[in-house]
Parts: sequence; structure tokens; C-alpha cells
Amino acid sequence: MKKPELLIPASSLEVLKTAVMFGADAVYIGGEAFGLRAKAKNFTPEEMEEGIAFAHEHGVKVHVTANILAHNYDLEGAAAYFKELASMNPDALIIADPGMVMLAKENCPDIDIHISTQANNTNYLTFRFWYDQGIRRVVCARELSLKEIKEIREKIPEDMEIECFIHGAMCISYSGRCLLSNYFTGRDANHGACTHPCRWKYALMEETRPGEYLPVYENERGTYLFNSKDLCMVEYIPQMLEAGIDSFKIEGRMKTALYVAAVARTYRKAIDAALTSKEAYEEILPWCREEISKCTYRQFTTGFYFGKPDENTQIYDNNTYINEYTYLGIVEKAEGSRVSITQRNKFTVGEEIEIMKPDGRNIKTKVLAIADETGKEMESAPHPLQQLTVSLEEAGEPFDLLRKKTDAS
Repeated sequence: MKKPELLIPASSLEVLKTAVMFGADAVYIGGEAFGLRAKAKNFTPEEMEEGIAFAHEHGVKVHVTANILAHNYDLEGAAAYFKELASMNPDALIIADPGMVMLAKENCPDIDIHISTQANNTNYLTFRFWYDQGIRRVVCARELSLKEIKEIREKIPEDMEIECFIHGAMCISYSGRCLLSNYFTGRDANHGACTHPCRWKYALMEETRPGEYLPVYENERGTYLFNSKDLCMVEYIPQMLEAGIDSFKIEGRMKTALYVAAVARTYRKAIDAALTSKEAYEEILPWCREEISKCTYRQFTTGFYFGKPDENTQIYDNNTYINEYTYLGIVEKAEGSRVSITQRNKFTVGEEIEIMKPDGRNIKTKVLAIADETGKEMESAPHPLQQLTVSLEEAGEPFDLLRKKTDAS
């Protein structure tokens, strides 16, 4: 059985390097324009160049998003952007708009083009259309079932690749085509500026009683009519493989390094085990379930993969994330049990934390000492983004992540 690509999101250079070290086969990133995550940190040209070079050094591909639905005023800038990308040598561009496809072909003809889920790719004739345009990979709309994907696989050329989401947030609108944000705030989701109004709390108002807001009671936390659970297919890797999917895509270009490390590592081990044997996959599943629950997440769903959603696959009573672990930092340098990090959240001397390693191990350790960049020792490290040297009971290595349980003191 063909080994699928594990495609991981990255919001920054730090997260890209984490994805590479924690098991990605490919990473997708956005530049400062023309992608659908304007609120993500995104990459400057210099960061993009460094990130692509780092990934290629480790045998990992980089895909760059340029998947806005373009207006006339976007086109001149997009052409210039594609010319700039041509010199950076990414492996693919993720594009939704046919006009943007034309510009990419004209300005960076040697870079592969992948058709974004934003293009609403729901049938095999659409795949064939893009194949006739010279495209060799299409990202399925999230609304497709595994049965439909398998039929697409059977009716498209063998050298055409299918990419599908396997984990992450779900949009309430068909393949992300949403106007709510634009309507409420003037910020266009299809230009990357979504304010996520589907996560807001709503009430009803009867037309003859203006000003009277009628809550739709579901529980004490309120009503969230548009919220979907997060997609999670870690327990169904064999079915995804059987459907003939070539690339397993994780959603999350606005997520932290901790989230990316957790999902990349978990799906890497799950995919590798599933390709080894049924027994190996079943043996590792309990670990995968436990690890994936340590990510920041809502509740989980299998989305549309096994048919249309019902009351068990949508969530209406909570828009908040569950966050069981707190991200402390990435090991930048290590000398035995002394590690250097850029601190991300508060922790204290004497506290038990966890070293999260790319190979799947989680090593519990105690913080023995903390010193700032001047060498001054402190009992706690309350201010994020400062450079620290931390002494631990156990040894760390570069690219290990440090985390602690969220409820730790």
C-alpha cells in the first residue's frame, strides 16, 4: 500500500521547524498576502526562504498557500508575489481561484500547483478538469465521504493525487465559502480575514417583539448553533488508506508549536503503524488517543467521512477549547540537563513538567533551577518570550518541547 504524505500546518518559522522534526513529510505555510489565514503570523520572505531551506535539508517538502478568491485589484500584486516565490523554490502552491492558477503558471511555471479545498472539489469530473489543466493534486472538499473519495480515486488518472483533511477545525460553510464574517464585520473570510462568527453566541428574536432576545436553552453554558466539533480521524487511518488518499492534511495554520508537535507526532506513528500491520496499529491506538487529547481541541467528530452529520457529529453547546497542557517552550540549546528556551508560559522551580520528544517519548522531569539571560536565578518565570536557562532532572535535546499539565501549580 502506498505511503501517504503527512502534511502539517505552520504559522511561523518556529512551528515549521517543529513540524519537520516531529514527523511531517510536508509542511504548508502562508506568506504575508494571498492566503486564507491573514490573522496567522505568516512568513516574511526571509523567513520563508529559511524555512524552505530547513525543510529541504531534512527531506521535507513545503507548500505555500495562495488560496484567496481574488478580485481584480489582487491580480497585479499576486503576479509579483508568484515571481518572488519562484526564486525560493517551494515544492507546491495551494490555489483555489482559476485566475490565480493562470498567474502562477505564467510566473512560476516550475512549481507544482495544488487545487485548494476552497475550490469546492466534490466530484471526479472536477478532478479530471484540473488534470486537463496540468494539475496533479486536488484537495477534496470536506463534505465528501470516504465512499465518494474512493470512487473519485477509481475514476481519475493514476498519477493524480488526492489530498484530504484528517484532523482539525471544521467550517460550517461549504468548503469554507462563508459570508458571515464579511456581513457582520466587513472582514472577508475568502480573503483570509475571517473573524469566526460561527463561534459566537446567538439568540432568537421574534419579528413582532423587536428587542426581546430569546435564548435557545441547551445547557447552562449557552447555545452555539453554528459550532462543529473538531475533525479527528486517528482511529480510522486504515479506512483513509483504503480510500486511496495520497496526502493526509492537518488543519491549523494559526496553532502553536505544541499543537503541531502533538498532532504531527501522533499521526506519524499512527500512519507508520497502520502501514506495518493491523496488529501494530491496534497496539498503538491507545497511545494515539491519549496524545491527541493533550492537544488543544473542542470535541471530536469524523465529519462527513461516514456520511452526512447527525446529532452525534455536530456540537451546539460549547465553543470553548479544551486545553489540558500548557506550552512552555522549545529546547534551543542543551548541555546535559541544562536547556535554553524562549519561555512561552509561566512555570516555577520545583514544578513537574514534561519533555516531549519527536520519537514519541514523554519524559516527566522536575525544574531544578531557572536563570534569565544575565544568569540571575529566579524562583518562577512569569513573563513570556524571555530567554531562559533551565536546569532539569532529565537531559533535553534541541527541538524537544517542554509542557506541563494546565492545572499544575
